[in-house]
Amino acid sequence: MSDLPAGPGAGCPTETAVRGTLVWFSDDPFLTSSEHALEYIEDGLLIVRDGRIHAIGPYTELADSLATGTTVVHHRDKLVLPGFVDPHVHYVQTRIIGAYGNQLLDWLQNHVYPEEVRFADPAYARRHASLFCDQILRNGTTTALVNCATFPDSVDALFEETTRRGMRVAAGKVLMDRNARQDLLDPDPQQAYEESAALIRRWHGVGRSLYAITPRFAVACTDEMLRLAGKLWAESPGTLVQTHLAENTDEIEEVRRLFPDREDYVDVYEHHGLLGRGAVFAHAVHLDERQWRRLAATGSGVAHCPTSNLFLGSGLFSVREAKRHRRPVRTGLGTDVGAGTGLSLPQTMNEAYKVGQLGGHPMDGTKLFHLATLGGAEAMGLDGRVGSLAPGHEADFVVLDPTATRLLSARTAESESVDDVLFALALLGDDRAVAATYVEGRLAHERSPCPDPKPERAQRDR
Repeated sequence: MSDLPAGPGAGCPTETAVRGTLVWFSDDPFLTSSEHALEYIEDGLLIVRDGRIHAIGPYTELADSLATGTTVVHHRDKLVLPGFVDPHVHYVQTRIIGAYGNQLLDWLQNHVYPEEVRFADPAYARRHASLFCDQILRNGTTTALVNCATFPDSVDALFEETTRRGMRVAAGKVLMDRNARQDLLDPDPQQAYEESAALIRRWHGVGRSLYAITPRFAVACTDEMLRLAGKLWAESPGTLVQTHLAENTDEIEEVRRLFPDREDYVDVYEHHGLLGRGAVFAHAVHLDERQWRRLAATGSGVAHCPTSNLFLGSGLFSVREAKRHRRPVRTGLGTDVGAGTGLSLPQTMNEAYKVGQLGGHPMDGTKLFHLATLGGAEAMGLDGRVGSLAPGHEADFVVLDPTATRLLSARTAESESVDDVLFALALLGDDRAVAATYVEGRLAHERSPCPDPKPERAQRDR
């Protein structure tokens, strides 16, 4: 629960209710079928009590059960879905989104590392943590797994902001002790371990905050850094792990050179105790069958990041391989800003569909939205808490408007199924389609008919 002030009536149950077409997923459509996995109630009522979903059902059946004085918010022409879950994003790269780029290793040196050094300044970190939270809520994202910078202040800034807003966010200090500029590297693995442990004590479980142990990737970490990351995870129940895996072929060759005794990239992480439920590996573009099997067997998750993979020319993720029935891997959809080209998960679905087409595995609207909601929650080990509208889940949800633009309105006017409306929103939707975003049942963003005001000059980055 959030640590926001309770306000009037503190100590008494609070109830809110939203009416609209309720859409969620009760199963994995990649392993069953879209028809089996998709749940919806055309004229539904979602009732929230004390930040959790208390009940859902047809409006006509539940309306009379509302507590006296409960106001129903009507979205009858819109879809109400679980809030989007983004299992891989870098808030410290928000400002360099769309920085022209080369491929991964050069792009990191030329753009990412110079920007992340600036997060040693707490004021700079706070400013961009606020911008990041504003933007993900504007895009309907209520849960995210976030990379910070190597500086503890960058973690404090983000958690201060997300806790103030009551958001379910996991994040952590990046661990890296080689192959980057000196002013960004951890001085030594032991100090990085101690700083991370202090951040866990300070933030893990505060409000809805979760700590994520964050070795950047094997190229940037010595054996000792990875060993201590695994030790920290074993010592810290309930924390997550996040890192990068097999994004780029040059990166894979460098990992092979740096870790000659390990069988492959996945084995580097497994050897150091970094596979398991709650560990999320971003990209996973270039994996063989052995590596997929180890991810599946350990319950690890992957984040499919299509806009980033395309922007940096890294390759095409295979949903077919990730979701093989004999050993499916928990898979979500990550924006991966700043290599990713937007914080909108519908826009990311658009690219995921095209990547799927190129791989001979196109996805319908149900599969795409599953990746962006329950799939992401499963990858993070948070299913049962977020990613669904089922009673008992945390009341984070998004209201999508299929008539948000003239083109969307024309496209969906004669849709004959919810899946078709979802598909149209995935291919044509963006932040304009997000009518409202709710966190713990409270309105956290509402679409404005006016464009964003220009920032005051004093607040612009110089």
